[in-house]
Amino acid sequence: MTPSPSPPDVDLAPHVERVLAEFLHEAGDPIRRTEPVVGPAIDALTEFVLGGGKRLRPTFAWWGWRGAGGDPDGPDAEGVLRAVASLELIQACALIHDDLMDSSDSRRGSPTVHVAFAKRHADHGWLGSAAGYGLSASVLIGDLALAWADDMFSAAPLPAATLAAARPAWRAMRTEVLAGQYLDVHTQATGDASVEAALRIDELKTAAYTVRRPLHLGAALAGAGPELLGPLLEFGEDLGIAFQLRDDLLGVFGDPSVTGKPAGDDLREGKRTLLVALGLRDAGPAEREVIAAAVGKADLSVDEVTAVRAALHEAGAVDAVERRIAELTGSAMAALGRAELTGAAAARLTDLAVLATQRTY
Repeated sequence: MTPSPSPPDVDLAPHVERVLAEFLHEAGDPIRRTEPVVGPAIDALTEFVLGGGKRLRPTFAWWGWRGAGGDPDGPDAEGVLRAVASLELIQACALIHDDLMDSSDSRRGSPTVHVAFAKRHADHGWLGSAAGYGLSASVLIGDLALAWADDMFSAAPLPAATLAAARPAWRAMRTEVLAGQYLDVHTQATGDASVEAALRIDELKTAAYTVRRPLHLGAALAGAGPELLGPLLEFGEDLGIAFQLRDDLLGVFGDPSVTGKPAGDDLREGKRTLLVALGLRDAGPAEREVIAAAVGKADLSVDEVTAVRAALHEAGAVDAVERRIAELTGSAMAALGRAELTGAAAARLTDLAVLATQRTY
């Protein structure tokens, strides 16, 4: 007999997995029956969504709900689980499209969606371009994830007034993450390596969508007012930027077994992160040349990544980013201290802050 999972407050991830699996089956089964050829695309999305991830966004949303008075034993708990789990479908859309835009070959140790579908085309000997087929398939699968995210959120079994209260946060989050994605593409195309551009992308692409808006969504589902939302969103903003800055460091210095992506991939993809912006601004001529030559070089070697790492250290960029992470984490925790959260929410959000910003390289 399979043991019952721990309550969501103890271990949220299995509950998120359960409601995601249920929804993906419910949403995919009708189209599978009428259009079997779409089955591989639905399978790919299902495997992508259920195949890993830290579930940070639903977790922040759940604890935003709990901190604003949500009752895990009450009648709304299952509906809230569905609503917050839908954030993972937004994440799936963002990652599938991000991998395509960045020409990434792997994620979590497996081929990216566009690579897998290009191989499928080639293996079957179909007409036209295998790469073009992979590109088209990944765009459509990402779009499907976005559409299903809306379906999952809107169909969550909650009172209409509860969903309506959270819908502004949901809408803002969708717009902000796509705006952040566009800014990221724009800075790569224009070569804008300014500190200001890097931080603005961090605010929209990660802070808003990973921490701030999930907290907003969860708290709104519990009926939170401005006196709680103010400090909670301030906490989310600062922590979200700190989280992205940690991710930027991992993108250059991280262990692929931890990050799920090859070392130096952010450099190969031409990302103008704060780390890179500070390195280019503060490095001496020789180090600046090493960094500049590496950004956007698709065939960057391991030795070249090592040289960039040394140049970033020499420029003081690594220490500067570490200081910024510490400052932002400190201001985030101060804001959290001002939020009058109920139950164990403050302690759990503190734990999440450590998880999101800890040094792992």
